[in-house]
Amino acid sequence: MRGSRADIVAPNGYPYCAQGSATDPDGDGWGWENGKSCVVRYGKADQAGGGSGDGTAACPPGLWCGSYAVGGLGARKGQLSGAGATSLDLAIAMLESDRMSTDYPYGDGKSGDSANFSVFKQNWLMLHSGCARFGGQNAGQWNNGQVLTSDFGADLTCLHQDQNHYGLNTWFAGHRNGASGLSNPNTKDIADYRDAVYWIKGRIEANGANLSNDTRFWVEVPAI
Repeated sequence: MRGSRADIVAPNGYPYCAQGSATDPDGDGWGWENGKSCVVRYGKADQAGGGSGDGTAACPPGLWCGSYAVGGLGARKGQLSGAGATSLDLAIAMLESDRMSTDYPYGDGKSGDSANFSVFKQNWLMLHSGCARFGGQNAGQWNNGQVLTSDFGADLTCLHQDQNHYGLNTWFAGHRNGASGLSNPNTKDIADYRDAVYWIKGRIEANGANLSNDTRFWVEVPAI
């Protein structure tokens, strides 16, 4: 786990929110945890993350970030938003692929509980553990997750049910590293992945046009 003061305290002296944007329902960059105000990392109130609304936030420490245009990406953003996607959801999908699509190898080249499906690359372990649609199923039924690649509504429903089932921070750990992440959620790799998603989320929110234009924000996070 990271230990420097800068990792847990924002430049304005307030602590960073452990639950991220989940504790910030109005999107102003401020949350409320343990009876105190906190700052959402890379949100509007985070000066270290460039929360000035200009879309030019500093990259999370030790990572590379940027943006570029992808033809047709705005339409995909609109499809997901129309199905109920939040800016956090869009950020997860945007980090996973440049077109926020499912045109990757079947199961993401994996099988069983490790297989990934949907624009968010949700793993089968968490899908059958936290999504009602797959409740009671097991690792051997992993092919059933394929339905999420063509149904954005079902995809988002499972994503949100899983996040509620695990809690957002634990969900990030399991989403990144499966069973290993759930049992050991405080690794630097998981923290980097979570920071990358929140950096992208902050860029999407920094300019309303980013919700519907062809701009893709990226962070260089090693594939697993």
